[in-house]
Amino acid sequence: MALVVPKELDELEKPFSLHSPKPFEIRLQVPDLRVPIRNFLRTREVGEFLSGALAGAMTKAVLAPLETIRTRLVVGVGSKNITGSFIEIIEQQGWQGLWAGNGINMLRIIPTQAIELGTFECVKRTMTSAQEKWKQIEGPKLQIGHVNVNFSLSWVSPVAVAGAAAGIVSTLACHPLEVLKDRLTVSPDIYPSLSIAISKIYKDGGVGAFYAGLSPTLVGMLPYSTCYYFMYEKLKKSYCQSKKKKSLNRPEMLVVGALAGFTASTISFPLEVARKRLMVGALQGKCPPNMVAALAEVIRDEGLTGLYRGWGASCLKVMPASGITWTFYEAWKDILLVEKRIL
Repeated sequence: MALVVPKELDELEKPFSLHSPKPFEIRLQVPDLRVPIRNFLRTREVGEFLSGALAGAMTKAVLAPLETIRTRLVVGVGSKNITGSFIEIIEQQGWQGLWAGNGINMLRIIPTQAIELGTFECVKRTMTSAQEKWKQIEGPKLQIGHVNVNFSLSWVSPVAVAGAAAGIVSTLACHPLEVLKDRLTVSPDIYPSLSIAISKIYKDGGVGAFYAGLSPTLVGMLPYSTCYYFMYEKLKKSYCQSKKKKSLNRPEMLVVGALAGFTASTISFPLEVARKRLMVGALQGKCPPNMVAALAEVIRDEGLTGLYRGWGASCLKVMPASGITWTFYEAWKDILLVEKRIL
């Protein structure tokens, strides 16, 4: 009995020779992502984000001692003047005490400054573009009877809106790190390390404890951030127009940034005092219930001048920090976006 096998099956049953092609071959080709990734890293938004992060880190590394002294004066710990606070820190903790909490401070400032400056630039561009489009189409119109109402964005300052948005977004994203930094700075004996601080804060108040003082922080951040960015842009623009130049040099950025920081800090400082009291008040066993109560407590105990306790130390820290930050930020933008020497 003969079995007839189709030629195709008969060929499959034969052993493969060294020169015969394989019946099945799977090839996996990984796409080359180097070019898309490089193009993404060279975008304007990424460059601004990285510039903000690098500028913030470099500024905080230089000015950490002033931040430590300012925090102690604002919350009422130890001496009531800059010199006395400096001496107390050296006597109690040594020179390293001036950098108490600086590790978490660096972890805080890198994302905070990156998000803040990146948001500011993005919102400013978006608002400016929206204003230009509304001018072209003359904006939406509303007719009520014989009355025509034209809506316009010309009265809105893109810089002010961008400044407010920058402060709000960065605060919401990084507020827990601010709480940790203040606890490590003010009470290093109770919170000797980051891990212990996280554990104790969570044990005492849960997740909500990491957002202690969030409401006054947001309220205080609005006037500060809005004024800060508005003043910087206005001072820069006015100075360039008066000198008939397109941009500031590095020393001019330092001065303009310092003046913007001084103005914003002076206007919003009472809210900063209330915010710090709420954030670290629990350490002293008398945390005010809200920002109004915190302000009232300061006025009752120390008078109106108490609202500006630590203002000198704050300006001593804010002015150079602001000037240095803008100088570093513009320098890194030149490197990353204009010269493209790194990315």
